Amino acid sequence: MIRTTTRLFATVLAALAMAVMVGGASTASATTRDIVEMDGDHGYGTIIVKTAERRLYYALGNGKAIRYAVAVGSPRNQWFGTTWVSEKRENPSWTPTPSMRKKNPRLPSSMAPGPKNPLGVRALYLGWTTYRIHGTNAPGSIGHAVSDGCIRMLNEDVVDLFERVHIGAPVIVAR
Repeated sequence: MIRTTTRLFATVLAALAMAVMVGGASTASATTRDIVEMDGDHGYGTIIVKTAERRLYYALGNGKAIRYAVAVGSPRNQWFGTTWVSEKRENPSWTPTPSMRKKNPRLPSSMAPGPKNPLGVRALYLGWTTYRIHGTNAPGSIGHAVSDGCIRMLNEDVVDLFERVHIGAPVIVAR
């Protein structure tokens, strides 16, 4: 019995190791973040979104930042400027903006949290605007300019950022 259990355990471990090597069971392969050198003198905790790069940087100080791949606003929906994180929500519900509803009247009046929710699993609300940095139910959009102005992240990445960011953190959206 012990020999059979040991052999089964070894087989399962070997299968898991193989899955990790080919990427099938690795959650790390689902993220797009890494620590990089960063130009500029941004204080710790500042969020910088570079729309042309489709990247978000979370400043760590001393010229370092965590870099994440993001989706940004489509060319006609991009905005630029400085704001702040005014609110953080886990598993947010989604309410389409009036302009979204005008473009698509069939949108629901709101959507509860869940896998179909376009805000994903976390949302950082920006200033007094309707814009957010949030997760997504469309991971294939990351790296593209496709949103109505919000910054989309992979759910795994927005959870990581959400845990680091504080209310009041400055946010800079630049070209």
